[in-house]
Amino acid sequence: MSDFEMIQQLLNDKADLQAQINLSAFDGSVEIKTINNEKYIYIRKREAGKYKSTYIDKYSEELYAMAVNQSKRIRSVKKQLRKVEKELAELGYEESELTHRVRMNIDFARANVKNLIYDQAVLEGVSTTFPQTETILENGEVNGVKAGDVQKILNLKHAWEFIVDPDVVASPCNYYLLSHIARLVNEGFYTHGGSVRGVPVSIGGSTYVPPIPDEIYVKDRIRDIIQSEMDDIDIAIELTLYCMKTQTFIDGNKRASIIFTNHFMIQHGLGLLVVPESIVSEFKSLLIAYYEGRDEASIKDFLKEKCWRQF
Repeated sequence: MSDFEMIQQLLNDKADLQAQINLSAFDGSVEIKTINNEKYIYIRKREAGKYKSTYIDKYSEELYAMAVNQSKRIRSVKKQLRKVEKELAELGYEESELTHRVRMNIDFARANVKNLIYDQAVLEGVSTTFPQTETILENGEVNGVKAGDVQKILNLKHAWEFIVDPDVVASPCNYYLLSHIARLVNEGFYTHGGSVRGVPVSIGGSTYVPPIPDEIYVKDRIRDIIQSEMDDIDIAIELTLYCMKTQTFIDGNKRASIIFTNHFMIQHGLGLLVVPESIVSEFKSLLIAYYEGRDEASIKDFLKEKCWRQF
């Protein structure tokens, strides 16, 4: 593996570890406070030179044991993160400074992430309402929703957290990044969800049968699209459609394609590219026509005019 590939993998690992820390409510030391003869669990953490205690819930032995275990796990994750940062430094990697526009785009994505995930879930046929999706994102579960749908929504959350990490935004937009995103969206469903599929797949409602993909060709084609002389928004749309039609992975290709494309969008300060829930059926019809080679122009115009969210 070349130094470049090692740096890319380490940056992916770093963003993954950082996302685990950011998403955890147990980043700190577990405290028990007694107030009016009732015991409560807090997490104590040093921030900006001061200690801050965050309320978790009323004390129970089960919650306390879980909090202690999670706190230990996050300490272990931080240790792994320091190791990765050391290896990056040894390879000569230095963080690049993101432009103000790109940082604004990161903030724009973070501010809208619940809506983005809901729209993507609808595109995948997940039947949750927006309030249910919001509850899953905040609490990790909700009554009356299939476990598989909850997993898909949480996987989308992890993948979006991954691509808005500043180190990942500064990283090359290439096949390796796409593969890592596919692994995140397929977590809990497939052991090798980020690997090139080696089995045939079919697409419901379409006569198009995607051929078994060749990893080298996919890498080259993604590179060629990104390095083309098209306008950046047209590159983003081409990336989206190519990755969807190729069906590189065993599942989750639409999810991975859209999140991968948004890495490119954020990296170039373009805004976001997501199919709104209200026009999913129209998009799917255009996508089938695109798959079958009957109409390429309409879906590209559709994505640019109806799915491009600028700021």
